[in-house]
Amino acid sequence: MNFDRRRLVTGLAALPVVSAAPVLARSAGSAPAELALDAAFTAHAPVGLAGAIVGREGLVWSSARGLRRLDGPEPVTSADRWHLGSNTKAMTAAVFARLVEQGRARWSMPLAEVFPAVVIDPGWANATLDDFMHHRAGLADAAVMGREWLMTARQDPRSLPAQRAAIAAAALGAPPPGAPGQFAYGNANYVLVGAAIERITGGSWEDAMRSELFAPLGLPSAGFGAPEGDDPWGHRGAAAQRTPMPPDHRGADNPAALGPAGTAHMSLADYGRFIAAMMGARPDWLGGESLARLTTPPAALPPPAYACGWGVREEPWGGASGPGPVLGHDGSNTMWYCSVQVAPQRGLAVLAVANEGAAGRPACQDLAQRLVGAAVAA
Repeated sequence: MNFDRRRLVTGLAALPVVSAAPVLARSAGSAPAELALDAAFTAHAPVGLAGAIVGREGLVWSSARGLRRLDGPEPVTSADRWHLGSNTKAMTAAVFARLVEQGRARWSMPLAEVFPAVVIDPGWANATLDDFMHHRAGLADAAVMGREWLMTARQDPRSLPAQRAAIAAAALGAPPPGAPGQFAYGNANYVLVGAAIERITGGSWEDAMRSELFAPLGLPSAGFGAPEGDDPWGHRGAAAQRTPMPPDHRGADNPAALGPAGTAHMSLADYGRFIAAMMGARPDWLGGESLARLTTPPAALPPPAYACGWGVREEPWGGASGPGPVLGHDGSNTMWYCSVQVAPQRGLAVLAVANEGAAGRPACQDLAQRLVGAAVAA
């Protein structure tokens, strides 16, 4: 579930200036987007590649190229389910925002209030859940979720909430391995946020995702782990060494305990519904104050600008009639890839997904850039 650190630090890729909100018909008007997809697929040759353009009403256009499996004849479709990797993080943060709106949680919640049974090291005294969502609490993956954990976590017999609670207790029971306030991207931050959600709700993070995000937004394709059934398979390796990974193989995804940091999957249409909601399309689901909190980086801190599951950069095309913020994030479990860029003020987003990591990364990032141009050309 790699967040593309270099991409965030150097800024979101420069994209064409958008002069109008996207209005792509599903006929001749979609030709620029289809050509963009063809170009990215031809240039990078991933196993399968799909893309979408999203407006505030949801999907405006989507299409796909390639195969569900390198060793099979079935083509991928835009209706297939795709693994989102670290782009799950923004969803975990949104679920927490729902709990805040319901009065069950608070922004800047002290750790001792969330985890009263944990003996918390004094080094975390000033840390709040927001700091973990921003990757600025001082936590590092190696401290609690290193190679040894990755090798053994799939065999852990405990429930997923118990596993996440143990990770949170181990992290908070020792001094912060990093400097508080300094940006240090890591999956452990969102596993801890997931553990907090479980502590607040009394259920699993998965149940909270279903009840607070999947159900109210109407995302029937959404689930966790590698998609099963009549859907693409992820692929391990690169070039001639690419190998399809059966979804029931224990190595088809990261350990399930890592879920809050990146194990969600869904169709492009359903992902588009979530993205549209993040652009303000569903005020009944999350209000404007919550959306602003989720998409605004903390002030007066050194770069990169990172909000709650979103890298943020000002772009000429990001505003309604000029410059404005563009949210971006990439996700991968090394066998899938997902890239998204969102301009909430303009009501435009582009999505790109692939069922392999190696060629999927350049293909998705290239496609995302091209799709903004396609939205302009419509």
